[in-house]
Amino acid sequence: MPLRVGYVREHFCSPLLQYEAEDKGKTFTLVECPSASCAALTDPLIAGIAKGSQAYKLVGSYVNSPLKWAVITGHNSPYEQISDLQGTTLGISRYGSGSHTMAYVMALQQGWATDQLKFGVNDDIRGLLDSVNDGSTSAFMWEWFTTKPFADANECRFIGAVPTPWPSWLIAAHPERASLAELKTFLSSLTLYVREFQKPEARAGPSVEFIKKTFGYPEEDVKAWLQTVEYTRDCTEIHSEVLSRTLSVLQQAGAVTLQDGEKIDPSEFVNRNVATLIIPEDEKHSATP
Repeated sequence: MPLRVGYVREHFCSPLLQYEAEDKGKTFTLVECPSASCAALTDPLIAGIAKGSQAYKLVGSYVNSPLKWAVITGHNSPYEQISDLQGTTLGISRYGSGSHTMAYVMALQQGWATDQLKFGVNDDIRGLLDSVNDGSTSAFMWEWFTTKPFADANECRFIGAVPTPWPSWLIAAHPERASLAELKTFLSSLTLYVREFQKPEARAGPSVEFIKKTFGYPEEDVKAWLQTVEYTRDCTEIHSEVLSRTLSVLQQAGAVTLQDGEKIDPSEFVNRNVATLIIPEDEKHSATP
């Protein structure tokens, strides 16, 4: 049976969609998952494992550049800048989601007390847009280019942006539902499509056209996004500093709690039978007894 690969239908998945179009279901099929996926945001994946989830392990990398989160409010709301949001109820899709985690990151940047944040859960982008326009929440956070068409249509307003302090996308898999050989083949092939997608000559033409045709975004928005995004050079590798950096910020935000002196074992997060864990030399030496 081919691999079943979860994904969110967004422009970030363009290389994956190109791979699927040529594969034609021979080695994998895509399953649309609006709230979670195999290719998913870094922080919810790492936070889930840190909190004890056994449902998946990290098996690869996808996008190395930060994710640009727009801070979004209602079209006629009274909020004009991020500082106006202090003490208000922020919209999130669900607890533990990227919109939830990034609200803490924003609060840390603003110097707000994170234990005083208030949230309204609104499930999806439509629920979040409705909430900021009916006043039940003040603002929410979502990827900039995904939500820009709503701002262009006057359904909402952007009042700021907060980039993630970590690479934005990793790849995870259930530890038993997919064979190691199938995962390795999938990741190695995906690497080729990722490399082709982000070549300068592709960014200048074919990649722009693919996103315009697939997602209907204006050409100027596509070109602006392509100037900011950086995919991994090897989907089969995971760098240990991504884990440590993300966990450090998640701890500061109160999204993950570690005991004093507790050290993170990368093998708890990464399926090293599939992915290659890249550990800097100084970390290797410090880990030596």
